[in-house]
Amino acid sequence: MRYVVGYTTNECGADAVALASALARAQHAHLDLVYVVDRHAPYVALNPVASDQEARPLSAAEQELLSAERQGLALVPKDVEARFHVRHADSHAGGLIDAAMDYQAGLIVVGAASNGLFKRHTVGSVATALLHAAPAPVALAPRGYRRTEPITRLTLAVGQRVGADAAIDAAIDAAKRQGVPLRLVSLVELDAEGDGGEAVNAAHIHANTVLTAAAHRLPAGHKVSVEVAHGRTFEEAIDDLEWDEGEIMIVGSSRLAEKNKLFIGSTANKMLRALPVPMVVVPRDYEPLDTYPAD
Repeated sequence: MRYVVGYTTNECGADAVALASALARAQHAHLDLVYVVDRHAPYVALNPVASDQEARPLSAAEQELLSAERQGLALVPKDVEARFHVRHADSHAGGLIDAAMDYQAGLIVVGAASNGLFKRHTVGSVATALLHAAPAPVALAPRGYRRTEPITRLTLAVGQRVGADAAIDAAIDAAKRQGVPLRLVSLVELDAEGDGGEAVNAAHIHANTVLTAAAHRLPAGHKVSVEVAHGRTFEEAIDDLEWDEGEIMIVGSSRLAEKNKLFIGSTANKMLRALPVPMVVVPRDYEPLDTYPAD
């Protein structure tokens, strides 16, 4: 399996590499660190070599690429395979989407915008574009994320709307492959008076229905649980939950999304801004591919 990592030579890029490394260790995946440059910029070879092996000074652009390659690959743990690529594109998000399609990647990983709160998500322009157009799941690292150890628990956001089957399938398959606990969470936003008894009961019923189905698809004894959290806002509901440092939240794309593409809905967007852990958004009707690096 291949993961495309949106790499930039700043904290955002380091966050993305750390999260991608943690996910790769859990899934035995290969990382493709993708460094996007403007399509109209002069072409620069990634490994510039002077003709006839004659030494020559490197241009500023060549030095920049070589520095980015060294910095990016140095962030990857030694037990994780990784390659560095330069893509010319009209936009950063476009370059990452093109790379994901060319490499048949199972995931695109990016970091949060640099102006957000520590260990919280701030959705920048690149992430926003990906969350509205990517053909593969997108993993978002919160600002300051540096954990590279394997994932310890998966949490799936269980809504009551149709169209979440791809996210449910992805969460169950990932929990099975990684051998980690799966937690099903339903978040309920109460009304202004704090009255939401019917909504909470409905959330419990639906979440337990998903739990029963998930338990039948997981190996005997695999830990799977359900929690229903509620508050006056989704932020309050999320704060009411306990989170592991090595946890990942999985959500499904909005029902408004085109087939096999992402479109993050308003509920997921609210959740994203309050989450203290990484989030993976799965496209509607997404069917994963087992992909490996080409020779």
